Amino acid sequence: MREVILAESAGFCFGVQRSVELAEKLLDEGGVCYSLGQLIHNDDVVRHFQDRGMQVVDTPEQVPEGASVIIRAHGVSREVEQRLRQRTDRVVDSTCPKVLRIHKLVEQASAEGRQVVVIGTRSHPEVTAICGWCVGALVFENGAELENYLNHHPEFQENPVTMVIQTTQTRENFEDCEKKLKKECTNLKIFDTICEATSTRQSEAIRLASDCDAMVVIGGKHSANSVHLSDLCRQYCGNVQFIENAQELDLQRLTSAGKVGITAGASAPSWIIKEVKQTMTDEIKNEGTTEKSFEELLEESFKTIYNGDKVTGEVVALTPTEVNVDLGMKYSGFIPTTEFTDETGAKIEDCVKVGDKIEAVVVRVNDVEGTVQLSKKRLDAAKNWEAIVSAAETGEVMEGVVTEDNKGGIVVSVKGNRVFVPASQTGLPREAEMSSMLKQTVRLKITEIKGRRVVGSIRAVQREERRIAAEKVWNEIEVGKHYDGVVKSISSYGVFVDIGGVDGMVHVSELSWGRVRNPADVVSVGEHMDVYVISFDKEAKKISLGHKDPNGNPWTKFTETYQVGDVAKVKIVKLMDFGAFAEVLPGVDGLIHISQIADRRIGKPGDVLTVGEEVDAKITAIDDEKQKISLSIRALLNDRRDEEE
Repeated sequence: MREVILAESAGFCFGVQRSVELAEKLLDEGGVCYSLGQLIHNDDVVRHFQDRGMQVVDTPEQVPEGASVIIRAHGVSREVEQRLRQRTDRVVDSTCPKVLRIHKLVEQASAEGRQVVVIGTRSHPEVTAICGWCVGALVFENGAELENYLNHHPEFQENPVTMVIQTTQTRENFEDCEKKLKKECTNLKIFDTICEATSTRQSEAIRLASDCDAMVVIGGKHSANSVHLSDLCRQYCGNVQFIENAQELDLQRLTSAGKVGITAGASAPSWIIKEVKQTMTDEIKNEGTTEKSFEELLEESFKTIYNGDKVTGEVVALTPTEVNVDLGMKYSGFIPTTEFTDETGAKIEDCVKVGDKIEAVVVRVNDVEGTVQLSKKRLDAAKNWEAIVSAAETGEVMEGVVTEDNKGGIVVSVKGNRVFVPASQTGLPREAEMSSMLKQTVRLKITEIKGRRVVGSIRAVQREERRIAAEKVWNEIEVGKHYDGVVKSISSYGVFVDIGGVDGMVHVSELSWGRVRNPADVVSVGEHMDVYVISFDKEAKKISLGHKDPNGNPWTKFTETYQVGDVAKVKIVKLMDFGAFAEVLPGVDGLIHISQIADRRIGKPGDVLTVGEEVDAKITAIDDEKQKISLSIRALLNDRRDEEE
């Protein structure tokens, strides 16, 4: 042997680990207890528990009344469970959650009048238990058996059928049976109940067997998943040993092998795997990096960890209560599902998946049971707090969501930490309601940390962003440049518009070509305006903006339409002592002097004209430079009189 490769998924699966832990706890509490059938399919583990006081019985009637009894991971039928609970109320059910799910599926299918089909080994206790939760289940060990039955029972095609499969069966067997049922049955429900850990273990075994010169499969001879592992390995490797412990290992068969892979069934305990690896280690020749690589792997697999250690592992199984994590060492890690689902309310399957890599912190180590309780939340919280402290030191801008408001300010959740932002630092006007910011995502700076109390400022970020934006505006500003501005405030003489960090003023005369008496009549605070630069003074930090479209200049339209001597229908818009102003075109007014209103002397313009009245007037003069127009009604009257004479 030159290299030994250990499968990451080798050893106890979650269901077996859970069953062993419950048995250890039961023995710690009571001393003597009973197991209905072998707890798991491994003789060494069974002997270990027998030495501690656990007795194996085959029927409920063999359990003394009132004694403590454990139901093994494979589960039992409903009828057996009822008989057991009639004898004692001290029953610990260690049935694997994956198996319990199958019990519920077949129980429901049977209640609905559906024919249950179970794919698995007939004599296996898991299959026996499954059949005990429904009526008239049909069991087929493989696709050939199923096909033969379908050929001799054509009426089966019309039956409503529900198919499940033993948790430790191979993917190949499932797909073969699925294909045959789908071909024949018209009312079919198929549930893929193969354990994810089993699938992972089998896939990894296939990859190892394809790449190695020899394979060692560790597991009980009557363990279904271990037998399947051995069979799968033999399909891809010609040198496979199926052993229960190190004493059965034939080292002679491994002498000429280059790479040797090791995998183990779900019921193989860590101490047996360690013993097998140690035996192989002793036989590895000192060939430099090969021996060193194996020793490093061995050390990593069996090192001791402590509370507070950070670890990384792979998710190998999900249950309603726990996420099982393979740490690549002698301990089996688990994280409560509530750490993933409490805040979001989502299903655990939507939060984490088998195969995901997870980093967590060790909360509690149980060396006796070989388990480690982990917490992803605590590690995330520690990392997030470090990020908060770092941001306070560096001035980094952080992002969070406003979760609360009060008279003094608001509370922002930043990476799971509460950050208080005083009202003066929210960036809101004094009269604004703090509640308007609830559920908004905001950017802030951490300004103070006292113990676990954190204070932040949104205004500091806005001020900095505004300063940077203002610098950009002043560096790039030029006359005629257009901006998409936002109205910040309104006065009687114009409006102030933010063009990106800098405010400029649009005079009331620049709001429209028409007459505007009050800027608030045409714009409102917060409104977007297309503005352009008329002039600017960098030293005084003043910008004059325009809003009127130069192409829409009504004076240009007037000069293109009228000339001196033309007659226009005008509208009286304002009366003065010296005359009347009349609108020739929207945005263009002319003056009718009092002497030009009538062909006689009048006391005041209001004696003859009224605001809003439309009259004909003659254009008598145009001052293009000052954009002024002189109008005359009298000249028009004289022209008409001359024509009549």
